[in-house]
Amino acid sequence: MQVTGMLTGARLLAHVGFPTSEVLGPDATEDQIQALIDRHKLIFIKPLFRGGVGKKGKAGLIGRARDLKTALAEKERLYFAEHRHGNAVAKANGVTFEAGVPAEHEVYFAITDNTRFRAPTMTITHRGGVDIEELDKTEIISVPFDALTGLKAFVVANALTEIGAPKEIISPLVQHLPKLWELMHHYGMTTLELNPIRMMPGKDGRLTPIACDFKCGFDRDDPRVGRLGLPDYLFAADISDFEQEVNQLRTHQGQSDVFVINDKGTILAPTFGGGANSLVTEVLGDAAIISSDFGGNPPYEKMKSVAAICYRHFLKQTNVLFIIGGKSNNTDILETFRGMGDALREHFAKHGPVPLYVVVGRGGPNLVRGMGNLADTLDSLGVPYRFFGFDSAISEVVTHAKRVDEWMRSGGRDEIARTMNISA
Repeated sequence: MQVTGMLTGARLLAHVGFPTSEVLGPDATEDQIQALIDRHKLIFIKPLFRGGVGKKGKAGLIGRARDLKTALAEKERLYFAEHRHGNAVAKANGVTFEAGVPAEHEVYFAITDNTRFRAPTMTITHRGGVDIEELDKTEIISVPFDALTGLKAFVVANALTEIGAPKEIISPLVQHLPKLWELMHHYGMTTLELNPIRMMPGKDGRLTPIACDFKCGFDRDDPRVGRLGLPDYLFAADISDFEQEVNQLRTHQGQSDVFVINDKGTILAPTFGGGANSLVTEVLGDAAIISSDFGGNPPYEKMKSVAAICYRHFLKQTNVLFIIGGKSNNTDILETFRGMGDALREHFAKHGPVPLYVVVGRGGPNLVRGMGNLADTLDSLGVPYRFFGFDSAISEVVTHAKRVDEWMRSGGRDEIARTMNISA
């Protein structure tokens, strides 16, 4: 997830007329906060994090207030709060003040591109407000639908009926949820999640779905994202020189999605393809320095520039340069490998060689020529390597890279340094 929270979420949902809770930003005055409390009796104070930071509620990072004094105290507590979730540590910069929404029912709803169904897929449950992993499988349902026809009302109605949702919530959800596909499809999103949607009763007793939390991810290379006019800082999970440099290289051709996982890691893994990225990130764990997707047939100049940035920031600490991706349909392997190899040669010439082991797993057009070019470069630099082609299981290649890193930690780095006549 790249964008989270209702401050931006309410603005995005307004494009399709989906009801949201009332929200004020960190610049809200005391009078505005008091007026929000007067209107809704209860408000929530939430820290503003960049990127998709989860489990804030369980970490005690959501405040509640029924009076101005409590609201300001919670603002002071949470404005620069730090939050650790898994390997990531995020620091807040601001808070939001969000209206409490009275409701008896809470709903979880998400749309994402599902690789199992090869289609956009709706996931929904009437037991929202909690981690969906904790729910019984009978209480949650995932339904693929045709991207050409969109999310139809009957798809929502059938899904809710199948999991035994209360009848009073079905009609309001059928009326409003299909709007979310319009938002996702027309503005270049890859994932959209609302949890919870609180079903607020009106004066006539009819329920209205109110979005109370928002998450989404974008395909930054989809030109439709530009329709929203979102500032670039929203897409940076943290402010780092490395990520900012890579983001400046965005072009229509070639992706440059990157995120620093562990700035003390020892495996630098430029990855090609979202599926490969997920597997590499999961298996390498703390050893991985970055999570990345540089696919989309990047030209030589862009790949060389991206590689140079990666080397400048992280090659000194790297044990394994792990170039990995699936079997490409259109990415020119020769161009990408030539760019990465030339950037490595220039880095060694400018900053000096480092003890390094290169592992490559790739398939696609010009694979043999690309591997031959990269092998010539590594041989000239005295860097050892191991190449795997498209007929090797990617999971085994990732495991091999991890074993090489363990060998480097236990003496291999010193051994390579001796063969290269440099200091380890």
